[in-house]
Amino acid sequence: MDGHRNWARTRDQMVKAIRELGFPEELGEQIAKQLGSPKAMERMLGYLYHVKPRSAKLIVDEMLAICSDIERWREKKASEEANASYNEMLNYGLDTEEE
Repeated sequence: MDGHRNWARTRDQMVKAIRELGFPEELGEQIAKQLGSPKAMERMLGYLYHVKPRSAKLIVDEMLAICSDIERWREKKASEEANASYNEMLNYGLDTEEE
């Protein structure tokens, strides 16, 4: 439940920041939904507070960039895991017993 509270608190902060920049609350809600995690939303909050974008397009572009970074990170982690498994197989062979 604590994770959900953290997500909701961070979402509320983002909605407030977007509203204070003069954009509709719904934009903040949709951005939060797309970003998905408190960490991603905190990154977006940093952008909103420091850049103070003047168009919804800039906000959406930043959201897409954050989502793209997250996807690249996931792909990198999956590749690293696959590579580690492959190296283990090369070093130790297939796990088959000969009778």
